[in-house]
Amino acid sequence: MRRRTLLAGALAAAPLAAGCSSGDGASGTASARGRTTLSYGIWDVAQAPGMQQIIKAFERENPGISVEIQLTPWTSYWTTLRTSMRGGTAPDVFWMNAVNIQLYAANGALEPLSAHIARDRTPVGKHPDALVDIYAYEGKQYGLPKDFDTVGLWYNKALFDKAGVKYPDSSWTWDDVRDAARELTNPKKRVYGIAAEMDRQTKFYPTVFGAGGYVLRDGRSGFADARAVEGLRFWTDLVDRGWSPPQSAMSEVRARNLFLSEQVAMNYDLSAMASFMYASPAIKDHGGVTVLPKGRERATVIHGLANVISAKSRKKQAAWKFVDFMARRAAAEIQAKGGITISSYEGTQDAWLKSMPEFDLRNFIDMLDYAVPYPSSRNTAVWEDQEYLLLGAPFSGKGGIEQAARTLARQMDRALDEEDK
Repeated sequence: MRRRTLLAGALAAAPLAAGCSSGDGASGTASARGRTTLSYGIWDVAQAPGMQQIIKAFERENPGISVEIQLTPWTSYWTTLRTSMRGGTAPDVFWMNAVNIQLYAANGALEPLSAHIARDRTPVGKHPDALVDIYAYEGKQYGLPKDFDTVGLWYNKALFDKAGVKYPDSSWTWDDVRDAARELTNPKKRVYGIAAEMDRQTKFYPTVFGAGGYVLRDGRSGFADARAVEGLRFWTDLVDRGWSPPQSAMSEVRARNLFLSEQVAMNYDLSAMASFMYASPAIKDHGGVTVLPKGRERATVIHGLANVISAKSRKKQAAWKFVDFMARRAAAEIQAKGGITISSYEGTQDAWLKSMPEFDLRNFIDMLDYAVPYPSSRNTAVWEDQEYLLLGAPFSGKGGIEQAARTLARQMDRALDEEDK
């Protein structure tokens, strides 16, 4: 069964609530004490304290509304969400990502926010356009960003010093990465120059875009394009030449962990991982980060979470007040002070930058000028599953990246065609 059909079936099990005009009163949505209690679904335990601080600030401004966090681990978040929608118990407000936004919006699972935004003049323009666009579907806004990630080049200064290699900076190109990876690789010490992990967001999406290629455009796959293949080959060549650990070494231990344990000298990774880097004494003492090296052009991938409202919520007025509050400066500043992720509200990132002064975190913000939105469609997960299946052999050093990319493009186009049926 296709994912869209599966979700549609879940939604059909219970009627959708009324639209924007639904109230928060006699229908059983308020507590016996006259307060409306909202449920807020999230998946990251590290962000829970910061979210609780935002909730306290919101409740001070809205004494008739209280918010309770429902924390569900990432591994079961989406399954639990679908089940709760089927049973009519989905959180009133919950986190959404790029992979699932179109699927949920297309199936009527989310409350459209455009009318609310226009009425209350929510400062959507203070968030990156590329991020806001991710959470729009067919001309309507369904989610408001709370944070964002870009991908940077993390490096270990101690390993660079031992190899006598210059630290990477904004002048680096892909050729510089290859040269450094070769010099940094030390088989006797079991140290590799870079980790060419088969990961879409942190590895091959950024290089596909950096090569001038694309993943998805006008409803068609870009993987068969020569530029996209060039971006994929950047990684497979590193594996072939032995400058990256083999994929077998990264199937159980992520590239991130190999970098933290100082087994690789460079790693493309998210801004959201800064706090993990900072918590590692070795990386805190001699770790660094810079912008992604330039291929044919400069590119990184931007993604971030958004807050959405369940279409089945019977507390939409209160839910909107909460979502609107979280899209404004006060909430963004509280989030930024937590140092876990970058607030997406313009001008509120300083607290995050200052929270880890050992790292030049401003590089992640500087890349916004050329950040490419995380690619998604109505059934993103269907064709994303094909990526790892079909690119596995080339990324394991078995060659054939051109053929694998062409096959992936055909399979992806079939999946995209199915979305319109």
